[in-house]
Amino acid sequence: MLKFPSLTTILSVAFICYIAHSIWVLAQIFTAPVCTREPCFRSFLLKEQLPKLQMAIFTSTTKDPIAAEIKEAATVKPFNFREQFTRTLDIEIPAKTRRNGTLYMHVVLAVDDGKPIIWNRRRDDLAVIHRVALTEHVVPRHTTFNLITDDGQKVPPVRPNQRPVSHLRTKVYFGILADNITLSQYDIPAEMSGLVRVTRHNEYLPVFQNDILKHRYDDLVEIVRGMESFPLEVTYSPVGIGKFRLIAHVSHAMMSLETLGFSKKDVDEVKGIFSDTNVYILCGTVFVGSIHMLFDFLAFKNDVNFWRKKRNYAGLSVRTVLWRGFSQVIILLHLLDEKTSMIVLIPVAVGTLIELWKCKKILRLEVSFKGIKVQQQSEMKVEKLTKDFDRQAMKYLSYLLYPLCIIGAIYSLLYQSHKSWYSWAINSMVNGVYAFGFLFMLPQLFINYKLKSVATLPWRSFMYKAFNTFINDIFAFIITMPTAHRLACFRDDVIFVIYLYQRWLYPVDKNRVDTSEHMDEYEEVTKDTTKDSVDKKKD
Repeated sequence: MLKFPSLTTILSVAFICYIAHSIWVLAQIFTAPVCTREPCFRSFLLKEQLPKLQMAIFTSTTKDPIAAEIKEAATVKPFNFREQFTRTLDIEIPAKTRRNGTLYMHVVLAVDDGKPIIWNRRRDDLAVIHRVALTEHVVPRHTTFNLITDDGQKVPPVRPNQRPVSHLRTKVYFGILADNITLSQYDIPAEMSGLVRVTRHNEYLPVFQNDILKHRYDDLVEIVRGMESFPLEVTYSPVGIGKFRLIAHVSHAMMSLETLGFSKKDVDEVKGIFSDTNVYILCGTVFVGSIHMLFDFLAFKNDVNFWRKKRNYAGLSVRTVLWRGFSQVIILLHLLDEKTSMIVLIPVAVGTLIELWKCKKILRLEVSFKGIKVQQQSEMKVEKLTKDFDRQAMKYLSYLLYPLCIIGAIYSLLYQSHKSWYSWAINSMVNGVYAFGFLFMLPQLFINYKLKSVATLPWRSFMYKAFNTFINDIFAFIITMPTAHRLACFRDDVIFVIYLYQRWLYPVDKNRVDTSEHMDEYEEVTKDTTKDSVDKKKD
């Protein structure tokens, strides 16, 4: 009889097909448009006699300023659109901007006719003006101080509902479309339709674009009292058609995310995915990241199914489960304290709820409106033996783990800055979780070794998590991250390899219907081990 595939299989296949279609659409963005109808427009910059160009940079407090409020910041003469350059400009902050106002940078590109660019000439038919906002209104970051040496009196108090204030952008990236592309009015991509200006000679003028993929939230600096100027790093680079269209698509998507309620910091996390515009690396990153998300979902689903059907916990380390629940709560509190992106926060919150539910199951707690009630503990010999081995393993780990965590917390208190005592406590605990959390996977290894069995472990969920760990290794090479987090990825690999070795060393008996429910044979296998343990207690 033909077996109908499960709902999980159908949804997984549909998700993979959707990701494959998304990658195909992404690859099409890097395909240059071709002129299909007359007249065909050619680039003004790529005609036979290359024009001499000059560029000027101005600042103002409004989008469409008058000549009186314009201030010139720099001039690039001659300007070669094929050469990248970076300049650091000393920009004066007007009084209006200091009063929670705005500031704009205007880049003017014109033909070099021997005369300097004057703002009054901005109506020139061949002049192109590109505007960049140098200010953003965001909520100020929390101020940190040393809890021991500083009393905190000089630090401004943090208001819970502080309003967004004007911040200056210290780095600006922009470019000009430099590919030799010929197109008609019917072939102009939708994302470029409002940027193309055509002359009477059927030539389109230079097309500017901000590289928002490199604009980061961390580059914003709050305007404080007494601040009259700031250094602005301006970077120009020629842009290919693929990168140009990708930035336009991502810019539109970012606006949609902000409309849905995502903060600027949330949007900044998404932009990091597209920071590398190599089409192969980008498509590979999207594919691997999507598979990672799929495995996360499957791991959650199988983990919940395993623990929902579980009736006894022989062979499972109670302390490992409790540690995972505790560590997930600490990580969630740390992310909340740091006001981390919702993109990261939501999956961690879901994982925390699942881990706490598993703690409730393994402790046999009944939670109701009447209170918390502890169910009767199991009398199975193997389960009692598991608890003895679990307690023995944690005893050995405590000699190493607790002193290291205490030393790390004292060092952080003496030499690092924090927002508050609560922030220091959460930061110290989360550092212990990240640095030594893998040690709490060792008791389960110890129990597997003592019982000579891995039959009670949730192997399906475990394998999905193992695959995700190896995927994290790939991201460790292609994505910028702290060195400690990169080392943590490879550290977890060692633990998973040991688990896989134990899986090979202690094969599961396939003839048994359900290892977790039929424990008679399991107790016979461990009978000798139990006897040895009892004899040691008598001695």
